[in-house]
Amino acid sequence: MNGVKETLADWRDSLVDLLPDTRPVRWVILAVALYLLVALILGMFWSLTPERFNPQEKASSYALEDGGEVVTGSVTTAALMGVMETLLEKPGGYLHNDRFPPGLWLDNMPNWEYGALVQVRDLSRAMREVFSRSQSQSTEDKDLSAAEPRYHFDSDSWILPSSESEYGQAQDYTRSYFRRLSDAGQAEAQFYARADNLRYWLSTVNTRLGSLSQRLSASVGQRRLNIDLAGDVGASQSTAAPSEMEVKTPWLEIDDVFYEARGTTWALIHFLKAIEVDFADVLEQKNARVSLQQIIRELEASQETVWAPMILNGTGFGLVANHSLVMASYISRANAAIIDLRDLLLQG
Repeated sequence: MNGVKETLADWRDSLVDLLPDTRPVRWVILAVALYLLVALILGMFWSLTPERFNPQEKASSYALEDGGEVVTGSVTTAALMGVMETLLEKPGGYLHNDRFPPGLWLDNMPNWEYGALVQVRDLSRAMREVFSRSQSQSTEDKDLSAAEPRYHFDSDSWILPSSESEYGQAQDYTRSYFRRLSDAGQAEAQFYARADNLRYWLSTVNTRLGSLSQRLSASVGQRRLNIDLAGDVGASQSTAAPSEMEVKTPWLEIDDVFYEARGTTWALIHFLKAIEVDFADVLEQKNARVSLQQIIRELEASQETVWAPMILNGTGFGLVANHSLVMASYISRANAAIIDLRDLLLQG
């Protein structure tokens, strides 16, 4: 025991000897070292993925606070607010626009936030354009028309105004819409759970997941043929493009794309679970509930813990894992199932 104490004392004396003799300088160096250590620990804590929540329970909680009840559309609206609430109130808060450490040094969580934010924007637009309107000539809901552009505010704005303040206002307008849904005296606030409305939103999800799947697959580099105009002999494009090109995600962006995909699928899990509740009758009539549940299952698999200390980028059949290709596999399967679900909703 005495030997251990003597060793620790020697290390302490050696560290002190390395510092300048000037006492103020020594204290400054120690303060900076302590700050960096705290920032490192906070950064690791802030980078943890938030826990998922139950959209139905969230809707019931909001309704209880507002003195209302859960009606058609309440769960989807609550899921939208719940995801945005998580982005703003998770440990560390909203990090995408941080200008100071440790948030400034992080990139995984900001990219995760952006993936979830894009899904919030897409759903808020669908709610404004179709879910809350009975037909194309109907008037937009006043609260959703105010909330949607605020959800689309610049995600990097630090001040005057900050992204958080704009998103907070969007949340207030969405909460007002949620409150009015169950108010019999506010008949103009509606949520129409129809098959055509659901197909509209799913088409946007299709596009987002398809793009993410391609970007994830490009982590290993691919020679791709140009099929932009395939199937349409009369089609044309703005400028000529090569018939074959090399597509590869830059090495420093591989983990960025991976975590953006993780944030996207995290948000979609909540939205699809909410859709399963609000569109229950439609899904039963179209015999599509199981298809939706399978999509959710594929997306949940993409949220498994990454045990490696970094996102690995091995070749497709190499000795080292490629996390991007694994994520692309789950997303591609979910995207294919969404295409099938849209076909089911189109049937009579």
